[in-house]
Amino acid sequence: MKTIGIIFWFLLGGGIISLLWFIAALLCFITIIGIPLGIQCLKFAGFVLYPFGKNIEYSSKIRHFLVNILWIMLCGWEIALVSFCIGLIWCITIIGIPFGVQSIKFAQLAIMPFGAEVVKA
Repeated sequence: MKTIGIIFWFLLGGGIISLLWFIAALLCFITIIGIPLGIQCLKFAGFVLYPFGKNIEYSSKIRHFLVNILWIMLCGWEIALVSFCIGLIWCITIIGIPFGVQSIKFAQLAIMPFGAEVVKA
């Protein structure tokens, strides 16, 4: 059953969101200053492919806040918008609500990815 859920997640939204994170990573790798941002994006691209059984913890350091503001202006809002829309589409059906909630969590992650850590649930 778990494998079927992962396949549904990948085909109906998770693959798209992961691809967006990967593209954002490639764009960040263009500049030397963006390399740390790209590494964080790659980490979340992998997390989006297999999100079940994991949670996200946020830290509240000022430097993370400043980098998140820059991130939102560059490409965070696009990933957040796509993640949120996919989450709303999933929530139309009762069976899709867990997938929708997970996708909406990724919308929050797309707004504040820096200072976030992936931990096992």
